[in-house]
Amino acid sequence: MVNRRRIIRTLLVACGTALVAAATAAQDVYPSRPIAMVVPFPPGGVADIVARPVADAMSRVLNTPVVIENKPGAGGGIGMGYVAKAKPDGYTLLLALSSISILPEADKIIGRPPMYQLDQLVPIARLTADPTVLAVRADSPWKTLQEFVADAKKRPGAISYGSSGNYGTMHVPMEMFASDAGIKMLHVPYTGAGPAVVGLLGGNIDAVASGPSTVIQHVKAGTVRVLASWGDHRLASLPDVPTLSESGFNAVFFQWSGLFAPAGTPAPVLAKLRDAARITASDPRFVGALATVETPVQYLDAPELQRFWDADAQKLGAVVRRVGKLD
Repeated sequence: MVNRRRIIRTLLVACGTALVAAATAAQDVYPSRPIAMVVPFPPGGVADIVARPVADAMSRVLNTPVVIENKPGAGGGIGMGYVAKAKPDGYTLLLALSSISILPEADKIIGRPPMYQLDQLVPIARLTADPTVLAVRADSPWKTLQEFVADAKKRPGAISYGSSGNYGTMHVPMEMFASDAGIKMLHVPYTGAGPAVVGLLGGNIDAVASGPSTVIQHVKAGTVRVLASWGDHRLASLPDVPTLSESGFNAVFFQWSGLFAPAGTPAPVLAKLRDAARITASDPRFVGALATVETPVQYLDAPELQRFWDADAQKLGAVVRRVGKLD
């Protein structure tokens, strides 16, 4: 009888151990619950336009929901800071624009506590890299870039432009251009590209410097005119639009988008996310969604993105220091 009890106890302990091991293993399988993809801007801008088809494709690849969470504010700094401080477990990701390289340097210039540091985030993949374009309403008096510059020189501070916030990806390129052109414009910060484009269409501002994807449909509809781009060559979607460089201005700026995770995220989780991003970059539905806004996929895996990001942060940090502290 005693031996039988011992055997039963041993079996129960073994079963319990096996159940605990199985439960632990189940918890270790990534992903086992929905993933939040933070977009640090409101709907309607480049980040949101890219993030939604990315989330859809990665949901299918990872076999778990990837849910968009818009956290706008401070030129994208609120959402980026949120992810930088999030638990590094792979369940909170960031879809960022090139402003990720700008804001830590801007914080130094402003003298405010940093919203995040670059080393608090690790790259997963770059997805797009379109240059910014200078857009005005189609009924505006400016048919060419030269007319726009000439008018701005005659009326310093009279022409207004909207942005996604101070030192963001719509503000910095316009300040680069204005500095090189020797013109002064009125800066009107919004919370993101979507609201800024609405402001342009509604006549509240005169111009925006935005990614092509946020304005291309309005160009096709005949309500917006693009005068120039910040690219190093002309856009395939806008072949008749000159670059600022070929017009004699020293201003090149790409509004790239990339996927990031909090530093400290386990290597196996990052590897799975990189694989999912690589598959997503060639997913027909993802590619097709970006094609509708004339945006090509320009994928870089994490190591290549890290090198690209390091160089971009160095270049844009210098630009921010040149812009200096805003009045």
